[in-house]
Amino acid sequence: MPIYEYQCADCDKRTEAFHRSLAGARRPDCEYCGSARTERALSRFATPKTEAQVVEQYGAPDPAAGPDAYKDPRQIGRWAEQRFDELGVEMPAEAKQMIDAAREGELPDPVKDL
Repeated sequence: MPIYEYQCADCDKRTEAFHRSLAGARRPDCEYCGSARTERALSRFATPKTEAQVVEQYGAPDPAAGPDAYKDPRQIGRWAEQRFDELGVEMPAEAKQMIDAAREGELPDPVKDL
């Protein structure tokens, strides 16, 4: 009973659809614009990584952050800024504000209890 993603040809957004079987599957209309012009898309998936692979991909955390550096919102912010820069995409203003606030010690509500 897989969940499939469909890409809208009109608004370029993705819609998810649950199908009991692929044989009886019907392409859904776009949930954002209502267009019937959707095509099945490749879904993203996750693969586990070793600590060495994480360091290679994202860079070593600040040694002062200690063993739980990956939970530190300042480290997460640093990584996010690097990734946006590498991808050549402008970071949303709201994300930038949260990162700047975390650097000043004001943590966003979702990470206060980490």
